[in-house]
Amino acid sequence: MKKVLVLGVGNIICKDEGLGVHAVKELMNEYDFPNNVELMDGGTLGVSLMGKLTDCDLLIVVDAVLGGHEPGSVYHLINNDLRKSKAFRDSMHQTDLVDTLLLCELAGKRPECIVIGMEPYNWQDLGSELSPKIKERLPLLKQMIIEELNTQKIKVVKR
Repeated sequence: MKKVLVLGVGNIICKDEGLGVHAVKELMNEYDFPNNVELMDGGTLGVSLMGKLTDCDLLIVVDAVLGGHEPGSVYHLINNDLRKSKAFRDSMHQTDLVDTLLLCELAGKRPECIVIGMEPYNWQDLGSELSPKIKERLPLLKQMIIEELNTQKIKVVKR
């Protein structure tokens, strides 16, 4: 059975930068997941996540994405589009996830990676609350994560 890690990343004290962490924490409270699926608050851990990444077959990163669209727009990214995710570019994260995935590859175990993200409204100011627009659109982001799991033939149960 494929091991899946749903990883919420971002800095929760920089408003919408932490939207991935907020989404994953809400999913943890709202759904039951099969044993092969782990949800994790990855925060800004960067390269220290390498052990978790090499232990999974599929990595679903949930993050703020700078894609140039209206705040609240949702994204499903693979391959070269990964760099639109804040975790895959120079940001407040310790190191970007592309570098961490390259280290996983050098170690002989790089997971398949998908980013499900949302265009932030305010990621530059300090504050632990999401902006109203992003908070309103967070259910759509969570639904995309559930749909991706369903696409992977992983069934989750709403509590």
